[in-house]
Amino acid sequence: MNQPPISEQELHAYADGRLEAARRAQVEAWLDDRPELRQTVADWRIQNERLHGAFDPVLDEAVPARLMAAGRASPALPLHLAAAVAWLTVGGLLGFLLRDQLSPAPSASASLPRQAALAHAVFSPEVRHPVEVGAAEEAHLVAWLSKRLGAELKPPRLAAQGFDLVGGRLLSGEAGPVAQFMYQDGRGQRLTLYVRHDAQVASETSFRYARENGIGVFYWLDGRLGYALSGEMDKAELLHVATAVYRQLNP
Repeated sequence: MNQPPISEQELHAYADGRLEAARRAQVEAWLDDRPELRQTVADWRIQNERLHGAFDPVLDEAVPARLMAAGRASPALPLHLAAAVAWLTVGGLLGFLLRDQLSPAPSASASLPRQAALAHAVFSPEVRHPVEVGAAEEAHLVAWLSKRLGAELKPPRLAAQGFDLVGGRLLSGEAGPVAQFMYQDGRGQRLTLYVRHDAQVASETSFRYARENGIGVFYWLDGRLGYALSGEMDKAELLHVATAVYRQLNP
């Protein structure tokens, strides 16, 4: 029996994790032959993670007392004045919720660990399609990603640290294409190296650490390239691997 066609609504439900198991398997099989759509779905997931990261903490904040007081219009007010107060209250609440979103954008180095952690969270759990191009085609993978980013990329060798290259993929970043290399150890634990090409030469090159929703990220800038190594492990263990990556990329 032919399965019903996959609708865009179902693709969004799949990206949100809301499809039942049987239909999810059908969608995954359908996407196997459509790599561009699979990348689109992956971008939706990253967008969802960014929205949750931006707004979830704000929704938990208490509404300021002054805004609550403004909404309690006196019963003696005429109807049109009460309506005006209500609209002012709504506007104040929206301004309160969106105040961080309207503030100046963070620096390139500040956004790097969050983007890398989001990409790690989306792709590291994948079983069937963790990467677009596997390690067996490493030469092709490196040439392809280098061309798309406009810079020579060199995925580090991490066998001495217990990790082998799984492969990589092309991602969509805030300022253009992004490369992601994935590594895995004998226990199935995965690391991802996120590489971003920025338009301006970085003025900050220090080696930094951040933690985003349980994912550790060591990141640094080198010229026009930004690097971020992400993994769900403790800081000391991740630092050991990140140091090896940094030394190979900056001999």
